Amino acid sequence: MKISSAVAPALALTLAVGTAPAASQEPAAPAAARTSVADAQLKTLLDTEWAWRLGEFGGDEEAGVNAPDHLPRVDAASQQRRLAYWQSALRTLDGIPEAELSAENRINAAVFRTSLDASVSQIKFREYEQPFGFWTWMAPRAGYRSVAEYRAYLGRLRDMPRYLAEQTTNLRAGLKRGFTPPRVAITGREATILPLGSGDAAANPLFLPFANFPSSIPEAERAALEAEGRTAVAQAAAAFARLQAFVRDEYIPGARTTIAAEALPDGTAYYRAKIREHTTTDLTPEQIYAIGEKEVARIDADMQATMRQAGWKGDFKSFLHFLKTDPQFTAKSPYELVAKSAYVANKAYGQLKFTVGLLPRYRFWIVPTPANIAPFATGGNGGLESCLMNTYDLPARPLYTIPPLTLHECVPGHSFQAALALEGPDRPEIRKTTYFSGYGEGWALYMEWLGTKMGIYETPYEEFGRETYEMWRAARLVVDTGLHSKGWSRQQAIDFMAAHTALSDHEIRIEVDRYLATPGQALAYKLGEMLIRRKRADAERILGASFDQRWFHDVILQLGSVPLPVLEATIDAWIAGGGKDPYAKPRLPQ
Repeated sequence: MKISSAVAPALALTLAVGTAPAASQEPAAPAAARTSVADAQLKTLLDTEWAWRLGEFGGDEEAGVNAPDHLPRVDAASQQRRLAYWQSALRTLDGIPEAELSAENRINAAVFRTSLDASVSQIKFREYEQPFGFWTWMAPRAGYRSVAEYRAYLGRLRDMPRYLAEQTTNLRAGLKRGFTPPRVAITGREATILPLGSGDAAANPLFLPFANFPSSIPEAERAALEAEGRTAVAQAAAAFARLQAFVRDEYIPGARTTIAAEALPDGTAYYRAKIREHTTTDLTPEQIYAIGEKEVARIDADMQATMRQAGWKGDFKSFLHFLKTDPQFTAKSPYELVAKSAYVANKAYGQLKFTVGLLPRYRFWIVPTPANIAPFATGGNGGLESCLMNTYDLPARPLYTIPPLTLHECVPGHSFQAALALEGPDRPEIRKTTYFSGYGEGWALYMEWLGTKMGIYETPYEEFGRETYEMWRAARLVVDTGLHSKGWSRQQAIDFMAAHTALSDHEIRIEVDRYLATPGQALAYKLGEMLIRRKRADAERILGASFDQRWFHDVILQLGSVPLPVLEATIDAWIAGGGKDPYAKPRLPQ
């Protein structure tokens, strides 16, 4: 995959293995001095931007950074102020001689540049005027660990009316200029706000932390915190009720009736920018569409073979109907679905010692997707604290898809990956908190495939479920570019997904609507996974018997989330260096 012009020359130089030192020692000292100056300049820039960022946005609970007692400002003036700051930071970064940075700092600079480019692009296109769904993850999933964290949460609750008012203003501005998600993709989504607007604290997801105090909160503090929580939740609920009425009565009825991203204001450039942001590549829609068609054909052949292995005598369409309708594939209760996921995770844990060299201490739990978002949410979501399994509409969550879903979202996928990132090397905060979809989703999809080597899939149906999930991500390359660049209709996309996967009809509709609402995001999964599998094949071919998958995986995981060109260059350097254990301590001279 091509490395962007901003990264390629210096990165290739840095990551080359076995570069000989200069023959003369005399010119080496000035070079070392220059490198130290460049490194110091980058460190100052990163530290300054991070301090500014904390002031602007506060912390990130998912990343292990304590959240503040208020929510960020999201009004247009604040957005333009951030644009000016990030553009200035990019100019400063341009002034740092990249060739004089250390190997680690060249990666830091590449991550920083890619992250800022995306942030600048988002504000230039005024994406903040389309924050539809921002409320979806505002309710905590569990209680907090200390009284101070509860006090900070109370502050955020009290700030929600102001925050929701600013977001409503943004939504109105986007509505006025036709910069909205397609109406067909968001119809009915006002229902996700309804629980947050409930005046009954016990029924409001925002109150959950006050109903689930951990043992670390003293009994003497709980009554006061709960009372303050009830008052703050009531104030926030009133603001959410106003938001819900606006979204239901004005926003959704006024949303655009077109569906393509290229139909938005400056839509062609916008879609290209979203592809670049999510995939960190310069691939065009046409190139991605062609890649998708090729992958769909390859995986379709695999699925046909697995269907025959299962003993099915009929055609592919009838097999899909059987998988979608036979009751043996439907969990009888939410407990059974979550228990199946836990069983798969337990099997994966048993294989980790053969799969990954360095294991994290941090642990997550597997819980159902929150009820207020479950009807519109995908099958699962993995995060640092918890791995969610969607138990809404059980017939839409066939059991044969739970093994790949668990590997992807839980372990060794997103939740596992997030724990390692939390405990990773001492690096600039931007490296610890930035998430690139191509890297993160590519790793998680690769984990689904790796399950074939871990003994996870026990029946041909489960293997077909894995292939369905792989086909799902390959079909996205065709569907996303088809919808946003080739004039596809929503029904055309639904029919394409239904013809090639064993996903339920409900999940297909939810997924297609997600692609409509978030152009480009779905492209990252398959492109990232293809890169990792291609690099693994290179490593196995070049290293032969020396290849150790634990070290291959450690190289990827210890790097943290990076743009795909950086990931590729890093793996290539590791292969060229002999595929060694990246955590091995250097031996002392004998």
